[in-house]
Amino acid sequence: MKIYNTLTRKKEAFTPITSGKIKMYTCGQTVYNDIHIGNARFYVAFDAIRRYLEYKGYEVEYVQNYTDIDDKLIRRAAEENTTVHALAEKYIARTREDLDALNVKPASKNPRATEEIPEIIAMISKLIDSAYAYEVNGSVYFDTTRAPDYGKLSKKNIEDLIAGARVEVSQEKRNPADFILWKPAKPGEPAWESPWGWGRPGWHIECSAMVQKYLGEEIDIHGGGSDLIFPHHENEIAQSEAANCCNYARYWMHSGILTSNHKKMSKSLGNFQTLREVAEKFSHDVIRFYFVSGHYRMSLEFTDEVLESAEQGLKRIANCYHNLVHAEASANSGPATNKAQVEKYELAFMQAMDDDFNTADAVTAVYELVSFANKHLQALTKADIEHVREKLEMLCETLLGVRMPPMIILRMTHHALETLSASVTASVITNSDALSVTTDAEIESLITARQTARADKNFAESDRIRDELTAKGIILEDTPQGPRWRRA
Repeated sequence: MKIYNTLTRKKEAFTPITSGKIKMYTCGQTVYNDIHIGNARFYVAFDAIRRYLEYKGYEVEYVQNYTDIDDKLIRRAAEENTTVHALAEKYIARTREDLDALNVKPASKNPRATEEIPEIIAMISKLIDSAYAYEVNGSVYFDTTRAPDYGKLSKKNIEDLIAGARVEVSQEKRNPADFILWKPAKPGEPAWESPWGWGRPGWHIECSAMVQKYLGEEIDIHGGGSDLIFPHHENEIAQSEAANCCNYARYWMHSGILTSNHKKMSKSLGNFQTLREVAEKFSHDVIRFYFVSGHYRMSLEFTDEVLESAEQGLKRIANCYHNLVHAEASANSGPATNKAQVEKYELAFMQAMDDDFNTADAVTAVYELVSFANKHLQALTKADIEHVREKLEMLCETLLGVRMPPMIILRMTHHALETLSASVTASVITNSDALSVTTDAEIESLITARQTARADKNFAESDRIRDELTAKGIILEDTPQGPRWRRA
């Protein structure tokens, strides 16, 4: 398995620090607003990466923080006439709801900056003691001139970094590129007691302290959006390696940006949509499928048209699965005769994921499996059909994390209805009307009657039966192999 390492700008064979275990950290949400669709892309990308690592047999300890103290939170809390803590609680809860809807697995730990103040103060004190940081009037700064390889992640020299960065203007700093570790308290803002007076931590030091506390001094993978390479991740490296005198992270991974009209989608530019707004038009499953259909490192253009295309692709997979479930019941028994062909597509999927988690090519392998199943469905044995169905479940749901409600419902129906008494009547409630569920046998009988009517050229009766099936929520498709049906 190879991973593209931002630090070296090349793909490298993956070797964990400890065999069989992975320590992984990604920078999470600054919780002053709902996550936008660009944030959602990052969360899905690293969830797919984590899922595959776990599938490969690694024990993944995954930490993802919440930034719950920041200038943005302070301003937003003032606008909403609430406290910073209450604002953070509100948006942490909403973020968790959004991620659950996207089928993003919970992290092993979600530390919050405000709950790690003692560890942050301890790390800053260590940096001061070793002359990597200095205090001026209650502010503490990291001295970038003391880090000889400062800029190694972003691949810029320090003069370029100063010119291109949003450097705080301050006469207190020894050097323009020095960055804040501790800020003195301002009236009305949250603050904590420290050796340098009341204040609060800077953004960069929070992640370094949390990584050290929960994962140790050196970790396997550090990830985030590509917009965090500088200054955030660059500064994390500088302060962590200065404090601990060792390598901070072996592999740096960054997801590409989401664009709108070919411009970066961001809250500061005002050209973003929240995940909740997009989910009013497209399901979370479609949104997730769109994200995994592209490589995590590449930029993606976000439009309704690309989501509509993803929706059609997901329907294609779900319809194939539906047809497999129904064909399995009547297929010929016997051994699987196409196992090698099916596993060829699975191998292509795994090879794509082994190559820097290339979900785009992995999705292509799923499409090829679907095409094979659709083309040979009538000739597949029961064992073949079961094999293909199980592969679709594993590749789509387990690894890509794309939940397809038709897949879930059909599996439940296929296995659970066999145990129900024939006297039990199932029903669904739609618009307050109770509709009896038509059994498969009744549907097949109506379809046979329709075929007879068509053969007799009794098209009025044929149309009447189709209308009856439609009213019962049955979608009928006439194919060269004969009629196929599915529930709407």
